[in-house]
Amino acid sequence: MRIAPTGSKHENGDSEMEIETSRLLLRSWTESDSEAFAKINSDSTVMRYFPSVYSRDRSDEMMQLCNTEMERFGFSFWALERKDTGALIGLTGLHNFDAELQFCPCVEIGWRLARSQWGKGFATEAARESLMLGFSEFKIESIYAFTTLENMPSRAVMSKIGMVDTGDNFKHPNVPAESGLQDHCLYKITKTEWLKNSC
Repeated sequence: MRIAPTGSKHENGDSEMEIETSRLLLRSWTESDSEAFAKINSDSTVMRYFPSVYSRDRSDEMMQLCNTEMERFGFSFWALERKDTGALIGLTGLHNFDAELQFCPCVEIGWRLARSQWGKGFATEAARESLMLGFSEFKIESIYAFTTLENMPSRAVMSKIGMVDTGDNFKHPNVPAESGLQDHCLYKITKTEWLKNSC
């Protein structure tokens, strides 16, 4: 992994980062990402475990919110780019999540990839780097992941990166009951567990 400053500064004085893995670049969002990201978010297959696809405006708003969160905390959901093609293929990263739930406030890890990029190990590769950053760079003690119960592909990634199903299923307050997707599972990994897995 290589972490390179891009020049601008966060409120805590740290430079923005580009995170490089063997095949991927995790970075801040740019205007040129808008069309590709909107295409991912409007794909009903990609978004089948969400209540609905995103409009172009909502997709653009998410990009801006991620960059704003990066400026404030140093992390968020980063744009995910393939190094060999330079193409935006989705997102991955960490997000401060809060709701009236027992485990909140918390830091969650998440990912979303274009359908053409599935089955290549990109989500797992990017998620592992996100965990490393969360625990090593940002000194987070516990990281959570959650998704609807039926989302077995994402649950498989959670397990691959060392997260454990807590068994504490919950109803997501931001997901409409009529969507049939409100029931969520909760996965977790602590810094201590991550260090043990990394040895």
